Amino acid sequence: MGKVVLVTGVARRLGGRFVRRIQREPDVERVIGVDAVPPEHHLGGADFVRADIRHPTIGKLLAEYGVHTVVHMDINGTPLGARGNRASVKETNVIGTMQLLGACQKAPSVQRLVVKSSTNVYGSAPRDPAVFSETTPPKSLPSGGFAKDTVEVEGYVRGFARRRPDVAVCVLRFANILGPCADSPLAEYFALPVLPTVIGYDPRLQFVHEKDAIEVLRIAASEPRRSTLNSGTFNIAGDGVLLLSQAARRLGRPTLPLLLPTLRWARTALRSLGITDFSPEQVRLLTHGRVVATTQMRETLGFEPEHTTAGALADYAHSRGPGLLPPEALARTIDRLAALLPAGAQP
Repeated sequence: MGKVVLVTGVARRLGGRFVRRIQREPDVERVIGVDAVPPEHHLGGADFVRADIRHPTIGKLLAEYGVHTVVHMDINGTPLGARGNRASVKETNVIGTMQLLGACQKAPSVQRLVVKSSTNVYGSAPRDPAVFSETTPPKSLPSGGFAKDTVEVEGYVRGFARRRPDVAVCVLRFANILGPCADSPLAEYFALPVLPTVIGYDPRLQFVHEKDAIEVLRIAASEPRRSTLNSGTFNIAGDGVLLLSQAARRLGRPTLPLLLPTLRWARTALRSLGITDFSPEQVRLLTHGRVVATTQMRETLGFEPEHTTAGALADYAHSRGPGLLPPEALARTIDRLAALLPAGAQP
């Protein structure tokens, strides 16, 4: 008899893709996908159960199906669909996680818990260290938004791990997830025709490709391979770092440097128009940036991302099409201008 895996947040595309991937594992007999709304994509041979993890009914599902592994992916920074709002997202992130962990605590069949977290737990501040490791405390805790949600969620997960030491708990702190199907806040920001930036700042950023995110979730949900350990907390990011200005050029997006108060006003305007939810935490990220160490991801978890930070951005850019300033067209224009100038002159 194989194990039963329950996955939350399957109405989002990343959750749906993970459900389809985990079904191919030889030791998985059944996959249960859970969300408050039906997914618009196929879940393969998985069973979909429409349930809100904020309600105690999630405990009945764990007992009814004899769930062995819980993969909690219903922790997000943006609403699902146009009808969502920040309040409902926060309730799902925090209250939903509390209910799910309470149900897992009472379910003796649960032996493994995987939580999709975020490097947002480190915040973004001017006095931050150059690189965060999993044990580096943030200089200032996030005061609101999705970053604060992830801090609270991880606190509840640590409490659960103390109460159920027999359960293998794995927390994956993802950098910004990018790819053709990414629906993260930063993916929405990069989709803008012109990128508002903070004048005088050029933050360092890291990305993880959505395919790598699915693969590392699969590793975390499986039995540990030889000489690896998939219990604990791990930073997940692709190799390398990009400056925001570099990312903008590769996307073909012109930047609009603004004073910080003006950028905050622009954030409010974009949000009220329904273009993107440009949160205060994202403004801090685009001001101070964030870089994390991934040594434990490689040496302990045994995961090597297929895509680098630059590769994840390139795949995302290819799926979105050229921006207003496509790099190739811009390079050709510069070459033409250089050819027209007298010898020895600089364009």
